[in-house]
Amino acid sequence: MLKILSKPFGTYQTNCYIVKNNDNELIIDPGVGATKWVKDNTSNPLAVLNTHGHFDHTWSDCELKDELNIPIYIPKGDAFMLEKDVFEQSQPVCKADILVDGDSVYKIGDFEVRFIHFPGHTPGTSVIEIGDFWFSGDFIFRGSIGRVDFPYSNPKLMKESLQRFKKIGYDKTVYTGHGEPTTIKQEQSNVDYWLRVL
Repeated sequence: MLKILSKPFGTYQTNCYIVKNNDNELIIDPGVGATKWVKDNTSNPLAVLNTHGHFDHTWSDCELKDELNIPIYIPKGDAFMLEKDVFEQSQPVCKADILVDGDSVYKIGDFEVRFIHFPGHTPGTSVIEIGDFWFSGDFIFRGSIGRVDFPYSNPKLMKESLQRFKKIGYDKTVYTGHGEPTTIKQEQSNVDYWLRVL
């Protein structure tokens, strides 16, 4: 049975998640200052997974990779944001180990991890599906969606992603990159509004 720990980090209060399955863990979106909390709450971490490449979600990637000797998974379209300090935040930089290309499924230990590509907020923005849970990063929030006025954002792609999201035929709990959890069905009810205003 999966167990999920979460804690917000940094100026933007970015949620970092630890997903536990038996004695193994996956780390999702470790932001500014997340390393100690992750190390204090894991016994056998297997990988760092990123929903997208923005610095407030990837800040501790390189430190965790080095200190725990685990690989980093990041959507291919956002890998450059981890390799270079593109937003000039003095962010630690390194290379990811696995570049996730579009919709992809990985077996990591006892976990089945599915990346679902929803570009718009960034080129690579993806939801990470593990069991009955979605980790949506900055694609969707409780009552909101990710911004599309940043460098490398694309409102047209966000519209296409929202139309695709609207057609998802199942419901799961959604753990968001910022703020409180929600559900797929709850946020699908808001999609028409966002499509009008984008």
